[in-house]
Amino acid sequence: MAQNIITPSKENVTVIMPTVSRFTDMPLISASKRKVAAYARVSTDHEEQQSSYEAQVDYYTNYIKTHPDWEFAGIYADSGITGCNTAKRQGFKSMVADALAGKIGLIITKSVSRFARNTVDSLQTIRTLKEHGVEVFFEKENIWTFDSRGELLISLMSSIAQEEARSISENCTWGQRKRFADGKVTVPFKRFLGYDRGENGELVVNEEQAIIVRRIYALFLQGKTPYAIAKILTDSHIPTPGGKEKWGSRVVESILTNEKYKGDALLQKVFTTDFLTKKKRKNEGQVPQYYVAGDHPAIIEPEIFDQVQLMMEVRKQNLGQTSSVSIFSGKIVCGDCGGFYGSKVWHSRDKYRRVIWRCNRKYTNSCRCESPHLTENEIITAFLIAFNIIFTEREEVFRTVEQVKDEMYDATALTAQQEALKSELDKINNAVERMIAENARKVQDQDEYNRKRESMVERYDKVKANLDKVNAALIEVLARKNAVERFLKELRERDEPVTEFSEELWLNTVENVRVERDGREGLVFVFKDGTEVRV
Repeated sequence: MAQNIITPSKENVTVIMPTVSRFTDMPLISASKRKVAAYARVSTDHEEQQSSYEAQVDYYTNYIKTHPDWEFAGIYADSGITGCNTAKRQGFKSMVADALAGKIGLIITKSVSRFARNTVDSLQTIRTLKEHGVEVFFEKENIWTFDSRGELLISLMSSIAQEEARSISENCTWGQRKRFADGKVTVPFKRFLGYDRGENGELVVNEEQAIIVRRIYALFLQGKTPYAIAKILTDSHIPTPGGKEKWGSRVVESILTNEKYKGDALLQKVFTTDFLTKKKRKNEGQVPQYYVAGDHPAIIEPEIFDQVQLMMEVRKQNLGQTSSVSIFSGKIVCGDCGGFYGSKVWHSRDKYRRVIWRCNRKYTNSCRCESPHLTENEIITAFLIAFNIIFTEREEVFRTVEQVKDEMYDATALTAQQEALKSELDKINNAVERMIAENARKVQDQDEYNRKRESMVERYDKVKANLDKVNAALIEVLARKNAVERFLKELRERDEPVTEFSEELWLNTVENVRVERDGREGLVFVFKDGTEVRV
C-alpha cells in the first residue's frame, strides 16, 4: 500500500537560536563579565629580557582592564625559564590549575611560542582547557582556540615554534662546544666546595673551605674509605657542599675524583640528549671532551691528586680487602687457612663486653683453623714492636729498596704494550667505521658483511681484554711504587722509635699481618717494601 510522504515547507521550520555557549555552558546574553587572565614569559634572566617580561605584565594588565565586559583575573608569569616544556613553569601550572577550578574563562598570551615550544604540551594543555570551557587567545597569530580553525593553526604554529626551539638548542650547543674547544671553563654549580666565583666568573680558592678538601684527601691517603670519611665529616658537624648535615660517600667520591681540585678542568662531562626534556646523560665517549690544564689555582697538588686516583683504581680491583669498618679489616690474615680476620663481639650484653679479632673461617672451614683470636691491644702492641725493629734497621731497608727499585717499579714494557694495544683498537675502530660507511653507499652481500663485522668485533673484544689486563698490571706496579714511597717517607721523617699508635702510621706501613698457626710463632708483620718482621 503506497504511503503519502509529507515534506514540510520552509515556512513550517522555526530555528531556535542557541542561548548557551557550547564551550563554556554560560548564557550567550549575560550581564556577568568574562574572567580574563594573561600569561607572560621570558626565557632568560638577562637584563634586557627582564625588561621585556615587565613590559608584558604591564601591557596585559592595562589591556584586560580596558575591556568593560572582562573581569581582571590576574597575571601569571614565569621569568628565566625555558618554554620547551611546562614541567618547571610554576606560573604556568598555577594558571592552568586556576582555570580548571573555574577562576579563569579566557587566557591571553603574546604568541604560541610564549605559551610553549613543545607541540604536545601546547595541544594537550589547550584541549584540557577547552574541555573545561576555558579559551586561549594568541595575540600575535590572532588565534582564538574556540574558533573552528584554532586547533589546526595552533598545531602548525606549535610545530614551527618547536623547530625554532630545536634550532636555538643546537646553536647553543654549538656555541658551548666552541667555548669548550677554546678552553673557556664554566662551572655550572652555585656551590663548589673550596672555590668561589671571581669578578669574571673564574674560580678563586676559598681558603676556609679548602681546608676541608685537603682533609678529605689526607684521610683517603691514610686508608680511609669514602664511607668512613663521610662519617668523620658528619660527626665533625661540617656541612656538605649543598649545606646539608649528613655527608654521603658519593659526595666524598666526587670531591676525590674532581680534577678541578688540581687546577685542571675536564669539559663536557655530560651532554643533553633531548632538547625538549633537557635530559642529560654522562658523556662516555658519545661527544667530544676537552681537558684544560692549569686553568685555575689548585687546592690539591697534582702529584697528590694523581696518587689518590691510583689508590681508587687499586681499591676497585681489591673490593673485598678494603673496609670502612676498621683499619684492621683486610689486613690480618690467618696463617692456617689464608682467610681474613674479622671483628667479633663477646659478651655483648653484659659488663664483660669486648671486641676480639678472629679468622672468619674458624668455624666454617672443614679443617677448622688453629690460629688464635687477638684483641686490638695485642695487635697494636705487636705493631709498635715490629715497626721499631724495622726503624732501627732502616738504613738497610733504604739500601735494599735502592738496589731493587728499578726492577720493582719498571713499567717500561707494560707502557709500550699499552700503547700498542691502544693503537690496535684505534685501527679496528677505523676499519669498522669504513665498513659501515661502504655498506651504506653500495649494495653488498649482507651475510658476508655481517661475517666480516662480527670478525672485527671478536678481534676488538680480544684486544680490549688484553688491554684491560695490561692496565691492571700497570696500576699494580704504580700502586706498589706509591705504597713503598709512603712507607719510606714514614721511616725518613722519624727521629726516634714510636711510643704511640696512629692510624696513619699503620695504614702507610703495614701490608698485612700473618697470624701463625696456633700462635706459637707469633705474628708476622709484612711491611710495604716486602720486609717481614716476626713478633
